[in-house]
Amino acid sequence: MLTDAEVASFVRDGFVVVRGAVPRPVMDACVDVVWEELEERGISRADAGSWKTPVERTLCPEEGDQGRPFAEAGTAGPLWEAYDQLIGPDKWWKREGMGGTIPVRFPHAADPGDSGWHIETSYSDDGIDWRANVRSRDRGLLSLFLLTDVGTDDAPTRIRVGSHADAARVLATAGDDGLTSAESGPPIVAASADRPVAEATGSAGDVYLCHPFLVHAASWPHRGTSPRMIGQPGVLLLEPFALTDRSTASPVEAAILDAISG
Repeated sequence: MLTDAEVASFVRDGFVVVRGAVPRPVMDACVDVVWEELEERGISRADAGSWKTPVERTLCPEEGDQGRPFAEAGTAGPLWEAYDQLIGPDKWWKREGMGGTIPVRFPHAADPGDSGWHIETSYSDDGIDWRANVRSRDRGLLSLFLLTDVGTDDAPTRIRVGSHADAARVLATAGDDGLTSAESGPPIVAASADRPVAEATGSAGDVYLCHPFLVHAASWPHRGTSPRMIGQPGVLLLEPFALTDRSTASPVEAAILDAISG
């Protein structure tokens, strides 16, 4: 259960960390599954010489023995309680799993080519142009699951603290139609440029719960010694936020209202 202070910091900063949300043995089991996939690509856990690219991506398994630890992680009690607090009970999809992709970042000096500042898009009407809108259609939160320990040298995700407010104001200019990444990216990056930067560091099992409009980016180079794994699923919002009544709004919705009405 998040404290009142943690909820208030989420509204203000755009994220909150649930430390130890998932037991380490569960995360270790997820890591083992990821390595099984990487081994099939010729990337060996025991041979650093096979780590030839700065980043590899895998999909979270959904079924069978491989999917079991991810389902356990994605349905962890502390997270579901926090989702209820931040989004509202019965307003998000109670997915029996984690979902999303897992970027695996290896110790490497090369530019991975994916380290630009951005927000996540969440929907597409044609399967081509992915968009985000001010009512946050289809996305209640972005969750960052630390599958491995992540220190400052391990290419942690960078977060612009408070940038969800800047993004909300940009998205508000387009109403329900929303904006593509190409349309929203430059103005959002410019509007949030002066925000302080935090790094998503911590221990395996920690989970960062981020406002859907939080501006974030990968970092590089990875100066550590071990591959870093983070799951980054979205929490599906069943209905877009109404954005009509601050007094009854969930913390995610309240943060949007505060930004666009200020």
